[in-house]
Amino acid sequence: MNKNLLPLLAVAAVFALAACDKNTEHEQHAAPAAAPAQTMPTAAANPALLSPETANEKAPELFKAKFATTKGDMVIEVRRAWSPNGADRFYNLVKTGYYDDTAFFRIVNGFMAQMGIHGDPAVNAKWRPATIQDDPSAGQSNKPGYVTFAKTGMPNSRTTQIFFNFGDNAFLDGQGFTPFGKVVEGAQVLGALNLEYGETPDQGAIQSSGNAYLKANFPRLDYVKTARIVP
Repeated sequence: MNKNLLPLLAVAAVFALAACDKNTEHEQHAAPAAAPAQTMPTAAANPALLSPETANEKAPELFKAKFATTKGDMVIEVRRAWSPNGADRFYNLVKTGYYDDTAFFRIVNGFMAQMGIHGDPAVNAKWRPATIQDDPSAGQSNKPGYVTFAKTGMPNSRTTQIFFNFGDNAFLDGQGFTPFGKVVEGAQVLGALNLEYGETPDQGAIQSSGNAYLKANFPRLDYVKTARIVP
């Protein structure tokens, strides 16, 4: 990719990040036909996935989460002091198994990889309005390997979607994108993620039809197989 284009692409992509839960960044694309909505067994087996109001445990000041992905394992180290509300939400999402079998549905080469829409539409319906308060910056920047919650253009709009910074995205720091952790093991996984679909998957269709839509239309996407808190 022409390196001179990266700043322009990053600026354009941040507008999509800022509208991640409104789906406005995809309105200009004709979405592939969505497969019928399905209810995955995870929600039935784990009622906590349908009760975001109960996912309110305070996270440890320092903890790690292991993401086993289709391209290998990586470990995220989370520091609560960087983004207390973000760290608490991430901790509870991992503990409830929310990120299991979730896709890296949006990847912008040189910018970031985004994930965090559940594969079960019933789960999405519960979590999409379950926002958390913004965190003021603690001085951490969106550097390569740092992990941050996506949000809409409105204050206090973070829910479940997170992104992994590929490049030095310091221009996001003043826009409410506060990193809560960083990849400390398995960083090569980010470089191995499949880029072929780019921003094509339609977020509205993922919300309403889940993994049925993704697996029918984007069969080579990479996924988080499991996410667990580890020592």
